[in-house]
Amino acid sequence: MEQKKEPLWTKDFLLVFGVNFLLFLSFYLLVVIIPVYAKGEFNASTSMAGLASSIFVVGALMGRLFGGSAIERIGRKKLLFIGLAAFLVLTLLYFLINSLALLLFIRLFHGIAFALASTATGTIAASLIPNSRRGEGTGYYGVSIIIASAIGPFIGLLITDRISAEANFIICSVLALVTLLAALFMNIPRLVLTAEQMKEMKGLKLSNFLEPKAVPISIISFVMALGYSSVLSYLTFYAKEIDLVEAASLFFIVYAVVVILSRPFTGRLFDVKGVNIVMYPAIIAYAIGMVLLSQAHSGIILLLAGVFIGLGYGTLQSSSQALAIKLSPAHRMGLATSTFYIFVDIGIGFGPFALGFITPLVGFRGMYLLIAAMLAASVVLYHLLVGRQQKNGWEKAEGVSVE
Repeated sequence: MEQKKEPLWTKDFLLVFGVNFLLFLSFYLLVVIIPVYAKGEFNASTSMAGLASSIFVVGALMGRLFGGSAIERIGRKKLLFIGLAAFLVLTLLYFLINSLALLLFIRLFHGIAFALASTATGTIAASLIPNSRRGEGTGYYGVSIIIASAIGPFIGLLITDRISAEANFIICSVLALVTLLAALFMNIPRLVLTAEQMKEMKGLKLSNFLEPKAVPISIISFVMALGYSSVLSYLTFYAKEIDLVEAASLFFIVYAVVVILSRPFTGRLFDVKGVNIVMYPAIIAYAIGMVLLSQAHSGIILLLAGVFIGLGYGTLQSSSQALAIKLSPAHRMGLATSTFYIFVDIGIGFGPFALGFITPLVGFRGMYLLIAAMLAASVVLYHLLVGRQQKNGWEKAEGVSVE
């Protein structure tokens, strides 16, 4: 008789899904309008306006380093409320900004609060997902971020253009308040650490800021995120250059739809057949998407690139996070979550800066082609760091202990 599936869509999983969605929606509502706001309100230069947006990522890295190392000692529930309360207060402080320096200061600490809250939601979600449905559950949870990233920038720019940046601040304040109230109704699993585990997680050693078992797959995630940062940052400029602005406006919608539709299938495949059967094709699909993007001369090819990038990067993101958690001990689940996000944040946050030196030399088409080559080469990197250890399925990997 077929074994009954363990429940996934519980009340608490739905709540943490919703809280994470609203948290990331607030982030995406602001990230696209802050440079415009800095320029319009404080006459900031282009570089300083960019810094006002990207300094949030610096804060997020700081918050993840602290949050990942402290979450199990402080407690998941306590860290969640600290992060959400700070996120609300800092969102309200946007109304008091009267200088560029103050904007930078608030953005930095807003990033820290965001990282504390999202590290907590990621860890709580991981603890609520049954071990037998790790890939499927992590994939569904990641949809909360995908939907936010698809609609947030569009809504943020629309509101700023039609009303004002302050209207965005009001909406984000309401969303932050709702997340805090919603968290009150969440039953958060509490992990009791042994004296030995508490001792192990104290002190200023590297293993207390990065989970060693999660580092190899997180390195792969960094490379994947670096590639995706080129799409996030330069697609608009590239579309203007090749006269495909209209198609580019639909790119992230296509990407989001493909990710949402493919998650149930790829997640279940991950759980039943193992990580490699998902990761290798996803990396190849991602590379194909970048080749198509580099050679796009029509809207159809540009959107087809969005399909392949959705199948590729969208699958890689959730599968990598699931594996990072799966391979780490239960009492270091929060640290594994923050380790994964630290590498992704570095790739997304600092990728555009690095790629900015390459683009003037080879152009946008050349840059996307180089990224495709990097992704193709990362098949070998994945095999060396992760794949060969997982050839018999990650569920048999040595040291797996989640629940």
